[in-house]
Amino acid sequence: MGTTVLLVDDHELIRQGLARAFEREDGMTVVGQAGSVAEGVSLWRSLEPDVVVTDLQMPDGSGLDVVRAIRQESESTGAVVLTMHAGDDQIFAAMEAGASAFVGKDTRATEVVSAARHAAVAPRTFLCAGLSQAVMRRATAPAPPKLSGRESEVLALLADGLGTSEIASSLYMSESTAKTHITHIYQKLGAVNRAQALVGAMRLGLLDHASPERF
Repeated sequence: MGTTVLLVDDHELIRQGLARAFEREDGMTVVGQAGSVAEGVSLWRSLEPDVVVTDLQMPDGSGLDVVRAIRQESESTGAVVLTMHAGDDQIFAAMEAGASAFVGKDTRATEVVSAARHAAVAPRTFLCAGLSQAVMRRATAPAPPKLSGRESEVLALLADGLGTSEIASSLYMSESTAKTHITHIYQKLGAVNRAQALVGAMRLGLLDHASPERF
């Protein structure tokens, strides 16, 4: 039967286009199609295809959820991730999830087929055209700012909507000291006001929350 393939994408036109591309290839057979994460995982378990080709953005989750579900049960199934948004974060997330290949939807269908062939033969070897450049960008990216313990406490109170005097009172420090900490926080985050500081801190993972009304 050659290599069997399951297609997972919520857009039927894309699934049909990929199916036709695979049908033109010798030894490649599409055995199923799914339009959601749940359906994709269910069909993978029942059909046991050699390769799953999944879109990244799905109506009920992410294609990475499909990849993770596969990897929990199988090391031999190939998993190809397709996406319109091929940024560095998406590339590394796919690699960490256990994908065999990562392909942008702006590439030719023949490249998707080639990625599926690779996935069938080497399911745990990650293939991505932009991987080396992404690795270089990550290696040369500036280190995120580091806040002192006291600055982290002040930042958390800023996120809770407290003013300078309230922060000073809560942390048993003078108002001028609180102002100094806030100034240092703004400088490290490249911010000029509270809203910019909170947005930057959340983007860098320095905050888990911030009151929406404080932005």
